[in-house]
Amino acid sequence: MSSPVAEAPARPGLVRVLGLWSLVIYGIVLIQPTAPMSPFGVVSRLAQGHVVTTLLIGMVAMLFTAIAYGKMAAVYPSAGSAYAYVGHELHPALGYVTGWSMLFDYVMNPIICVIICSKLAGNYLPDVPYAAWAVFFAVTFTGLNLRGVKASARTNAIIAGGLGAVLVLFIVAAARYLLGQTLDGAALARPFYDPASFSWSRVSSGTALAVLTYIGFDGISTLSEEVENPRRNVLLATVLVCLFTGVFGALQVYLAQLVWPDWTSYPDVDTAFVHVAGRAGGPILFAIINAALLVANFGSGSGAQLGAGRLLYGMGRDGAIPRGFFGKVHPRTHIPANNILLVGAIALAGAFLLSYELGAELLNFGAFIAFMGVNVAWLVHYYVRGADRKVLNLVPPLLGFLICLYLWLSLRTPTKIVGFLWLLTGVAYGAWKTQGFKRAIEFREAGDESGR
Repeated sequence: MSSPVAEAPARPGLVRVLGLWSLVIYGIVLIQPTAPMSPFGVVSRLAQGHVVTTLLIGMVAMLFTAIAYGKMAAVYPSAGSAYAYVGHELHPALGYVTGWSMLFDYVMNPIICVIICSKLAGNYLPDVPYAAWAVFFAVTFTGLNLRGVKASARTNAIIAGGLGAVLVLFIVAAARYLLGQTLDGAALARPFYDPASFSWSRVSSGTALAVLTYIGFDGISTLSEEVENPRRNVLLATVLVCLFTGVFGALQVYLAQLVWPDWTSYPDVDTAFVHVAGRAGGPILFAIINAALLVANFGSGSGAQLGAGRLLYGMGRDGAIPRGFFGKVHPRTHIPANNILLVGAIALAGAFLLSYELGAELLNFGAFIAFMGVNVAWLVHYYVRGADRKVLNLVPPLLGFLICLYLWLSLRTPTKIVGFLWLLTGVAYGAWKTQGFKRAIEFREAGDESGR
């Protein structure tokens, strides 16, 4: 009798334990229930008061893109990234451009969070200059990330729950305030359509910025390997999160516009929603909403800086950018310290060079490129190359691409100039690095340690 051969121990791997509603909650935590509050003022100014309309149009655009992410996550359950989808389905060079555009998002997020946090903190201590607050938040973000401080999923869920409670407080206060006002049918309809100020071009520009509210839903696809029935649940969760964000966000801004109908008179356009809350619920609600947005943007900015550092590390490790600087980690903290310091310096400089509006639009500039790429990847994989050429694999991705393209082109001229300069820089470097893209560069996701 032959002696038994010991079986090799199974390699540890990810376990499929997440159901549909766990994914939905995760997506809501990523986006945050208060997401429409931060860009409310600048969107209102751009769209001349039609914030509700911009959010609803943006929701339609994002629904097509959400479906695209869900469809592609079923094909590449371990990739979970726009640049991976585009690189596999279209061309490695286009995947590179998509990855470079995503890097723009990661870098812009800390900048706009430093700006908005500095403005919000100034509401508490107006005698402290903006410059001092900008330095404080940029240094704090950087210091926390150099120490490796990272909020857990449970902490994020608690924060999201707290923000949801604050949102309920605002809705109740706004409703009570409006019950004391005399509002006719025209006043109730004006947030959707005001004939005195409606302009389709202005609404389009506002929508191109309002899409910032939805940024983050694509993160659901990164959990594909831990989801029960990912082909069904990733798609459903992504769509449900977009629907929730659009409908709940539209309710927030609708009440805000009724409370403060004159979009030209905000004391500070960057923190307009806080002043709306003050009118609806007095100084206490002003302070609560201000604190809630400060917490939300602090967490978002710190997390985005960490994500940017990890994405730069992955690119440096793969040789997409200089490995000697970007591909290093600190031997003690295991943090890509060079990248964290660089992103912190960029965030600080950006807080003085950019407005919140321009920074948010630049973030969306990169996001729209990724969204367009995922829609095209859906079209190519399922319709062009697929055996079953259904209309549902032709019309939705085509509409999603065209809507995102239109909104991308609706961004203001300064945004497009800066964005194209960033793209040209990346394309030129990538072409030089790969000898005219003859040699592929593989981008990994932030935090992906596979292949180390």
